[in-house]
Amino acid sequence: MDQTASGFLRPGSQASSAFGLKFDRPSQRGTHRRGGDRQPASTAYAGKRKHGAAADQHPSSTSSDDDDRCFEPGPPGLLPDGMRGPDLPPMQPTYRFGDPSLPVSRYRRQILYLVENHATTIILGETGSGKTTQVPQFLFEAGWAENGFSIAITQPRRVAATTVATRVAEEMGCDLGTTVGYAVRFDNALTAGRTRIKYLTDGVLLREMLDDPLLSSYSVIIVDEAHERSLATDMLLGLLKKIQRRRPDLRLIISSATLEAAKLRDFFDGGTVSAAAAKRRAAAAAAAAAAAAAGSLPPPPPDPNRTPAVVTVEGRTHPVQVHYLETPAPNYVHAAVESAVSIHCEDLPGDILIFLTGQEEIQAAVGLLEEHARRLAGSRGYSLKLLPLPLYAGLPGAQQQAVFRSTPRGYRKVVAATNIAETSLTIEGVVYVVDCCFVKQRCYNPLSGLESLLVAPISKASAAQRAGRAGRMRAGHCFRLCTEGDFANQLPEVTVPEMQRSNLVSMVLQLKALGIDNVMQFEWLAPPPAEALVRALEELHALKVLDEDARLTPDVGLALAALPLEPGLGAVLLASRELGCCEEVLTLVALMGLHHVWAPAQGTGTGAMEEVKSGKVQCMRWKRPRPSSQRLRATE
Repeated sequence: MDQTASGFLRPGSQASSAFGLKFDRPSQRGTHRRGGDRQPASTAYAGKRKHGAAADQHPSSTSSDDDDRCFEPGPPGLLPDGMRGPDLPPMQPTYRFGDPSLPVSRYRRQILYLVENHATTIILGETGSGKTTQVPQFLFEAGWAENGFSIAITQPRRVAATTVATRVAEEMGCDLGTTVGYAVRFDNALTAGRTRIKYLTDGVLLREMLDDPLLSSYSVIIVDEAHERSLATDMLLGLLKKIQRRRPDLRLIISSATLEAAKLRDFFDGGTVSAAAAKRRAAAAAAAAAAAAAGSLPPPPPDPNRTPAVVTVEGRTHPVQVHYLETPAPNYVHAAVESAVSIHCEDLPGDILIFLTGQEEIQAAVGLLEEHARRLAGSRGYSLKLLPLPLYAGLPGAQQQAVFRSTPRGYRKVVAATNIAETSLTIEGVVYVVDCCFVKQRCYNPLSGLESLLVAPISKASAAQRAGRAGRMRAGHCFRLCTEGDFANQLPEVTVPEMQRSNLVSMVLQLKALGIDNVMQFEWLAPPPAEALVRALEELHALKVLDEDARLTPDVGLALAALPLEPGLGAVLLASRELGCCEEVLTLVALMGLHHVWAPAQGTGTGAMEEVKSGKVQCMRWKRPRPSSQRLRATE
């Protein structure tokens, strides 16, 4: 492709043989120019330390000024480490908990206090703060997974769910699938009745609600990476708000790196407190003060505060220097490779992370890096060898895990990844980030009914997240393959929520199956376009999923809601039973669920066929959900 109107360039245009992409250090030459400002260790969401009585009363009371009105300090020493109440039995000594070196560990007591006293807690944690791995362990140690309850942590991507679960199991010294497990589409590592910390994709948790609308097996639900605003995450937040009305004992933690706290706080604010609840809260406060004076622990409050609490956790401690191009690169894939090779030739320590948009670009970049690695291996004067590694959603699990292993002695790891490495997943040892400043996004046109996967510039918020991948070990560097002017003037501030640019047919079907009859009045963090909702209702009616009153039909509607498929594919699958071609259609539907049917990655042919077989088995095991009258309609 040629240069876009915004000045950004996409791969495909003819690249020059000499890119001239060198770094802006005294010993270097070229066109990379250093940005005007250093990116500080705490970019935009680090709060100021509170002063006065509140800071003295509450342990680790670090929060932003915007959070003062929802912050409730407690008496000193209210919650000693590992205790949730006076009757908490001692923890089994077989577990070891957490990584005390991570920044979130300093906020452990504050987080436990807020979760105990607030129905909803919002954790704003920068990249690398440890909130994804450590907060569930804090809760487990404090007793939130006792009496048959579990702790659920949702992730927007399956790679993050499986990788983080593996890491937490290692930290706690248990086998994956026992105390700590995961559940993603077509795969899980769980033990019924034993798994207490469960990482799962938000889509899997939504599927669980078909059988258990109130999620009664969970005491705490953590919605991680809420700032990504995926379709399933936004839908889940609205449903969890309804569930909390029926389950005041359920605690909700929303973990985000960039999402504005005020928007979430207003969405989950319980509003006016009843006189009875206010009286119970006053009695609980008096009991807490008396217990503190007597030197004992107070019981948990009978009625949690409905106003969400907000805590800000600082992230990395090292600054990140941001660099820009003097002129746009004609091909950002080649430019990214040349930048990585230039970094390597400087022979300074630290691994390299390259952000690209998809599998094809990553495979091309890894191929070019391997060629450079072979060429440089025969040269003298370099103490390290290049080790190129890919990372994308369709990569087999074993190859994904290779990215997170320690770099072998004598090598420098160069990881080419999609935006799945932007948040949640932390690749240790990364000092340099090369950012193409593009991402693939799904875009839906409700008028034509067509959905496309387009390459678009990232937002400034996403760019900050990518830069944050560097600087965890030492001062890092981020090389953005765009000019500083394009970055300032052409990139949007935040990513458009997926709800605003996606086909809503599957989402509307699932809401109907959960008993949400009027989807137009459903409580959204940000409502989707009305025309997209109307188009979804029309399509479901055409598939005979909805009747004239826009309710699920008993024969087709409930059956399609139980299938983990797009409604159109599900309707074809159901029709195949009557036409006697079920086996053939099963194969076709399973194949259509693959991302790359005709061009699988090298060495993944067997894995692709296993995914097809797994999809067929899962489709054959579907079951009808309970009637919608037993669902979330009762929470209205």
